[in-house]
Amino acid sequence: MRNGEIPNQVRRAMLGGGALVAASGMSLIEQAHAQAPTSSKLQEVLKRGKLVVGTGTTNPPWHFEDDSGSLVGMDIDMARLFAKGLFDDPNKVEFVREAADARIPNLVTNKIDIVAQFMTITPGRARQVEFTTPYYREGVGLMVLKGGKYKTYEDLKAAGSNATIAWLQNVGVEEYTRMVLPEIKILQVESIDATFQAINAHRADATASDESTIRWLTTKFPDRYLDTGFGWLPNSYAFAVAPGDSVWLNWINTQVREAFLGVDYDYMKASYRKWFGIDLPQAKVGIPREYGII
Repeated sequence: MRNGEIPNQVRRAMLGGGALVAASGMSLIEQAHAQAPTSSKLQEVLKRGKLVVGTGTTNPPWHFEDDSGSLVGMDIDMARLFAKGLFDDPNKVEFVREAADARIPNLVTNKIDIVAQFMTITPGRARQVEFTTPYYREGVGLMVLKGGKYKTYEDLKAAGSNATIAWLQNVGVEEYTRMVLPEIKILQVESIDATFQAINAHRADATASDESTIRWLTTKFPDRYLDTGFGWLPNSYAFAVAPGDSVWLNWINTQVREAFLGVDYDYMKASYRKWFGIDLPQAKVGIPREYGII
């Protein structure tokens, strides 16, 4: 026997063990799952045969009902990707429709397996749940009418008090606005829809909204609205799982990472194009991007 070689008798024993596995009717993957800790949510989900996902219903492009009443959106696409990774079937998922304030209670009481509901990472929430790696970097953007007087952030800033911006009523509106547009007039209204109505009716020259909402609207109505391309107040969206289960968290993180960097990149690319109008670049092969070399 040369150094590093496996003795024949050991090799035969290993092959014999494989024969016993085959004889038992269990694949190597099933054997591995059987030997994994049974307390993990991963094992619970696999045994159940479907993934239970908490999400919303009224927030395009993330989670909303289409004309047929079916849930669609970026969060729904990702939930189906998880189901495909678990069961090789994107339809093996049950959606629990929930309000935003039910996300954490439903998760920690085991009513759902995961939250897929554009959940912002905050230190306070991270004391109660465990967040995955982010799948979107949100921020506040500026949207104007395509045929309006102002086209860019620089135009709005130069206009000073001659321009008006519409915001959803919020205690922080004045502070947020003065960070980037110190002289613009502020119009606060009672709903998100009312901010868009304000620019449609020319009561405001621009509206401040989540950048993802702006991208959705400019994709859906390209002849009406224009994204100025300016954003501020960044925050990260991630999926959330119950704390204390590293096996489940690691599996979800693996799926998210490969959606952005590996085998599911084409799926992610199509979703970003559909919901945000963003054309992701062709994925690079060779040295993994995680090492920061390319």
